[in-house]
Amino acid sequence: MPLPPLILKKNEDRRLRAGHLWVFSNEVDTVRTPLREFAPGDPVEIQAHNGRFIGSGYVNPNSLICARILSRDPRRAPDRSLLVHRLNIALSLRERLYAQPFYRLAFGESDGLPGLVVDRYGGVLVAQLTTAGMERLKADIVAALEQVTKPSAILLRNDAGVRELEGLPPYTETAYGSVPDGVVIEEHGARFQVSLNGGQKTGWFFDQHDNRARMLRYVSGRRVLDVFSYVGAWGISAAVHGAREVQCVDSSAAALAQLAGNAALNKVSVATREADAFDALRELREAGEKFDVVILDPPAFVKRKKDLAAGREAYRRLNQLGMQLLERDALLISCSCSHHMAAPELLDAIQAAARHLDRDAQLLETGGQAADHPVHPAIPETAYLKAFYLRVVTL
Repeated sequence: MPLPPLILKKNEDRRLRAGHLWVFSNEVDTVRTPLREFAPGDPVEIQAHNGRFIGSGYVNPNSLICARILSRDPRRAPDRSLLVHRLNIALSLRERLYAQPFYRLAFGESDGLPGLVVDRYGGVLVAQLTTAGMERLKADIVAALEQVTKPSAILLRNDAGVRELEGLPPYTETAYGSVPDGVVIEEHGARFQVSLNGGQKTGWFFDQHDNRARMLRYVSGRRVLDVFSYVGAWGISAAVHGAREVQCVDSSAAALAQLAGNAALNKVSVATREADAFDALRELREAGEKFDVVILDPPAFVKRKKDLAAGREAYRRLNQLGMQLLERDALLISCSCSHHMAAPELLDAIQAAARHLDRDAQLLETGGQAADHPVHPAIPETAYLKAFYLRVVTL
């Protein structure tokens, strides 16, 4: 059965033909295909102004991004079979990359599955459906995940704020099996208890996997400060790999309690401080504390383009405070997950902080999101994570 068409205005198909998967509402010929005639999540065939097939996907007339492409093959409709196909392709990459089943299995647009994120914790999958189209396909997604990975349980963590943009309510639901309160994952020789129902996002930040590996050669015998530590992925890994002393800062008492449990799990000692990061950094500075390695891994300060100026200043202030706690020759690891804050802008903010303190910064390494978060070359929105490893010295 043919899908109803969603016809674009003249010349509005160029970006899609270059590889992007999003259709914006102002690109649709609403005279020929009125958006109000569609319900959120309806499957559609996206056509150029001349009726030429571009792709099939789903529509949401209530969203600025009013449609997303799932298939460019007219023989493949957006159904369970397509989901199985895409998930098998995604799985084959992760199985090549990782010896153990702890990774992001599906990364939305980059895996041809816009609106779907799936993280794998051994036999347990945690999925987020962030669009009306994927919500409509929920039963097929669960069935496809069962078929492809044979999991013991599937948890839907559909509580992300981005669902509001699609007019979707937040909820958390066990879709298959019995989801445990926590699971244990392994990363770089350390073990971590992860809370799936109550943790941030899906419970863990797999995107920093490679960046945490880069850190390890810098920490042996050093005094390390991990700011925005969450459950200790950076700090505990540093302790396991020989750091002389580790202190972790987070504003969440629950996260720090879990961090303490993870330290015990790895038989290492880690000090914790429950505080706002900026306040904690000032307090440590006033106390005269100094560290050999300071790790700054904050949440996104720039969630929208209009927040860029304020966010840039926040990153500058944060990095300046971090540098004030460094020994005369020490390492700063500075991260940003703000898509709208480009890497050169973050580096400029760090350099401005260094010069304000009359210190010199040497960029040693640059990192991005791990390979289980591949970047789609035509979709800049899929690239977001930056990590800089800087030697900061007083000359």
